[in-house]
Amino acid sequence: MTDPQDTWTAVDGYFDGLLVREDDALVRAAADSEAAGLPPHQVAPNQGKLLHLLARIRRARRILEIGTLGGYSTIWLGRALPADGRLVTLEADPHCAGVAAANVARAGLEQLVDIRCGKALDLLPQLAGEEPFDLVFIDADKPSNPDYLRWALELTRPGSVIIGDNVVREGAVTDAASSDPRVQGVRRFTELIAEHPRLTATALQTVGGKGYDGLVLALVTG
Repeated sequence: MTDPQDTWTAVDGYFDGLLVREDDALVRAAADSEAAGLPPHQVAPNQGKLLHLLARIRRARRILEIGTLGGYSTIWLGRALPADGRLVTLEADPHCAGVAAANVARAGLEQLVDIRCGKALDLLPQLAGEEPFDLVFIDADKPSNPDYLRWALELTRPGSVIIGDNVVREGAVTDAASSDPRVQGVRRFTELIAEHPRLTATALQTVGGKGYDGLVLALVTG
C-alpha cells in the first residue's frame, strides 16, 4: 500500500511545479535556514504562496507576522506589499532573527520589513500606537496563541484578516484532555475566535509535503 505521505508530497510537487515556482531567494532562504540549524518549521511553498495571495487579495499595506524563524514566510508576505507598505515581524530567538535578516536582505525587502527581536508578548504592546494592520499571521509558540489573538484584535480594524497556522496538530486538536500545552493553546485560540463577536472564521485541514496540519482564517468584522 502506498504511504499517504508519499502521495501528499507528490501532489505538492505537481502543483508547486506549475503554480508556485520558488525563485533563488526563497530556495536559499530555506537552505540557509537549514544550514544554520533552524528547525524545519517554515511554511511549505504552496502555503507561502497562499499567504502571499491572501495579502494581495486583502490589498494589505501593513502586515504583522508573529514568528519569523528564518524569514521564508516573511519573504512571501513582503512581496505582496506595495512600495509604501510595511511588514513588522517578531522573533524571540536572536539567531533566527539574524538568519531572517540576511534572507530578507537577499530578497531585496529590507526597506519593507522590520524584524524586531524579543518575546512577542513584550513587543506587541509597543505596536499599539501605530497604524492598524491589515493582515496578521500567527506562527509562533502555540501555548501563547490566545494572547496573540487578543493582541491581534487590538492591532487590527474591520476588514483585517487574522491567520493562525499549525492548528490541527495531526488531529490532536480534537483531544480536549490532551496534556500537550500546544494543543491546549490552539484549542483555546480557536474557542476564543468562535466566541468573539468581532470575528467570523473557518478552519482548514491540510495535507502535503510537511504532513497533516491546518490553519484558521478569521475576518475582523467590527
